[in-house]
Amino acid sequence: MNTPEHLRLADQHALKGHWYRWGCFLADRHWGTVREDYSDSGSAWTYFTHDQARSRAYRWGEDGLAGWCDRHCEQIFAWAFWNGNDPILKERYFGLSNPEGNHGEDVKELYYHVDGTPTSSFMRTVYIYPHREFPYEDLVATNRTIGVHRPEYELIDTGILDENRYFEIEITYAKMNEETVVARASITNRGPEAASIWVLPHLWFRNKWSWRDGSEMPSISKSGKKTLVAESHRYGRVSLEIPDAAEFLFTNNDSNEERLFGQPNETPYVKDAFHRYVVNGEVDAVNPEQTGTKGCAVIPMVLAAGETKEIQCCLGPEKGFPAQKEWAKTLVMREEEADQFYASTAPKDPQKALIQRRALAGLLWSRQYYYFDWDRWGAGDTNQPAPPPGHRTRNSGWSHLHAKDLILMPDGWEYPWFAAWDLAFHCVTCALVDPDFAKFQILLLMREWYMHPNGQIPAYEWAFSDVNPPVHAWSALKIFRDDRDRTGVPDYEFLSKAFHKLLLNFTWWINRKDQLGNNLFEGGFLGLDNIGLFDRNMSLPNGDVLEQSDGTSWMGMYCLNMLSIALELSAHDISYGDVASKFFEHFLYVADALNSSGMWDDEDGFFYDLLRYPSSDEQIKVRSIVGVIPIFAVATISPDQISNLPGFRERVEWFLKHRPGLAKACHETLDVNGRKSSHLSLVPKARIGRILSRVFNEDEFLSPHGVRALSKYYKNRPFSKSIEGTEHLIEYEPGESTTGVFGGNSNWRGPIWMPINYMLVEALREHHAAWGADFNIVLSESSVDTNVGELAEELSRRIISLYEPGADGVLPAQPDSFSQANPNHLMFYEYFDGDTGRGCGASHQTGWTALIANLIAEGSA
Repeated sequence: MNTPEHLRLADQHALKGHWYRWGCFLADRHWGTVREDYSDSGSAWTYFTHDQARSRAYRWGEDGLAGWCDRHCEQIFAWAFWNGNDPILKERYFGLSNPEGNHGEDVKELYYHVDGTPTSSFMRTVYIYPHREFPYEDLVATNRTIGVHRPEYELIDTGILDENRYFEIEITYAKMNEETVVARASITNRGPEAASIWVLPHLWFRNKWSWRDGSEMPSISKSGKKTLVAESHRYGRVSLEIPDAAEFLFTNNDSNEERLFGQPNETPYVKDAFHRYVVNGEVDAVNPEQTGTKGCAVIPMVLAAGETKEIQCCLGPEKGFPAQKEWAKTLVMREEEADQFYASTAPKDPQKALIQRRALAGLLWSRQYYYFDWDRWGAGDTNQPAPPPGHRTRNSGWSHLHAKDLILMPDGWEYPWFAAWDLAFHCVTCALVDPDFAKFQILLLMREWYMHPNGQIPAYEWAFSDVNPPVHAWSALKIFRDDRDRTGVPDYEFLSKAFHKLLLNFTWWINRKDQLGNNLFEGGFLGLDNIGLFDRNMSLPNGDVLEQSDGTSWMGMYCLNMLSIALELSAHDISYGDVASKFFEHFLYVADALNSSGMWDDEDGFFYDLLRYPSSDEQIKVRSIVGVIPIFAVATISPDQISNLPGFRERVEWFLKHRPGLAKACHETLDVNGRKSSHLSLVPKARIGRILSRVFNEDEFLSPHGVRALSKYYKNRPFSKSIEGTEHLIEYEPGESTTGVFGGNSNWRGPIWMPINYMLVEALREHHAAWGADFNIVLSESSVDTNVGELAEELSRRIISLYEPGADGVLPAQPDSFSQANPNHLMFYEYFDGDTGRGCGASHQTGWTALIANLIAEGSA
């Protein structure tokens, strides 16, 4: 591809350019994170609150509204607004902490990621800001009292947006070059009468000077009538020109100790000065010397009903700063280039093209700077009080972890930290538009400053030692193959780097998560939060062990992924053939254990977790996605791979001859135009058919918009079991969770989850490629045979329909009245109601929910 954006990416990859140096890398939320928690009890949500955020300097990062920063998050530009009625300046998105929400933490603002390119050459988002006083107290009080059996109480529900009494603020960034960006706020009054708004473009430095002696003290000052100049060692003199500025304000990005802790301030000009000046009228709050580490312009305006006004500004090196007449040209040009970039791969259907582009935009907006040095965090800073003893308890085995990178986050507000298995899915979608950054990301968490010396990949900052499904090998393999299919060039260097690190992680799994040494694996919650009858992370009494269908299946898939990677690499280096046979054999051992251990229930035609007591075993007979995941483990060894590796072929043939019992169910030799290929499936064909007859039954797993995580069978027939005198219950809950397991903000007991559905589609396509139209399933509601390829495409269609208007013109994922009036404003939710498709959980989860872009791309290929 030769669009300007593709050429910029090529320059970045060749290290001829620095297009990743600046971008929309600012977190939507930094308060309430583990990194900022220095409490004795690990109470991150209460240690650093939203109310404190306007007054308290952050230690490990920054946040802001629709922000822009350098890749080190040292120099930050963002927007703030005031409607004349709010009690605080709107500098960041508001949301509830986990203890405050009736379903855990939740952002209570409306904003939409509209567009974006990989190099941040063009980025656009839309923010909805009410005319009237923002209902902070109503949102907190109502969500606290309505209980877990009702949906979350959202901004729309408060009535604050009735009669369209809001500003629609479109924020756009367009790079003139690698260092200089034009920023524009296009503000429209959607209400029925005139309304006032104050716009405050902010420029500030992340506070690095309060924690250690000798740190640089950068500065921001005024230059001329309409320009701020930021000066630092890293970037020299950087100008921010704001032609519409009515006045400039200056302060320091230092904590207001007096407000927060009743202690005297070291400087009279502190972080919340602009709020106090604009909202409270405290003219002495800002520095009359017009200098500091934080500056802003104040732009008051009145907009008539329906009127739109624009504010443009430009940020870049003082030397060679562009003339204002070039700004508008850049905005137009970069938007046209973004259109060209996406037009090269967009589907013909306009709604699908919109969905795909919005999903990719959200993914690109989720790139954030993440900084965390556990050793320094644990010890505390020399210029701050020593942390209490309990502070070092969290993640105490991860003192080596030192993160300082741009990372694709699950959700910029609700989950502003990396999550291991989420990131594997993010990378698969990122590879559609920026395969080099996707490869960098998949390798990142396996680098020595993240991966534990024992080979474990860190899960997330709340508990690095939690165990996520081992999907990184699957992700690396898919990125490699998709990239090769698009370019015709196999990136063996990337794949070999991934393979060598994955060997460490695979060994960790074998040594740590097979407690009884029988090739049946545990793992705990494995990313599925409340899927189990009880918290699967808990230790069971009396030496009981829960052997997990999903844990074992993920390991079967891991074996096949590693086998496939080794075979791919053997085309470049034949020595990989030796290790390939190891994974072939290990897979068959896992497959045999899964199918013969008692996890399979022949009467039900389904896999269940197995609870092993000292003298007996018991199936946990709950039909959930853990019994479907075994289908995901599938691979085919091509005739060329077999013929080109005689040593591997001989080892396989010996194993099949001398261990026939292991191989007969899960290995099949297929004839491909007279040449032999090997098809490996963790689940025998007959059992796959029985599982799928439940999966594609609308009274069980199949919903109008995807496959549910728990069978609908349990809607009126809850499953319960007593363990050590405690009654545990599981029932079908299609929407938000009614339990507090894992914070209560996620629910796997009925909703539709995009990553699981995507992997099921992938697996069905793989099975179909091997067995063809001869492998048919008789569905319970139909006597017509359906092959698994057709099932894959039907499932893909149902998932995509979440964001396609139904017969009533409503998007299933966004059925609210505001979305009906603004159908192009899409939110990509964490999960979806198992009955209606309504979006639930985190509302900007264009991490793994962006996989819908892959489904669209693969369906239009």
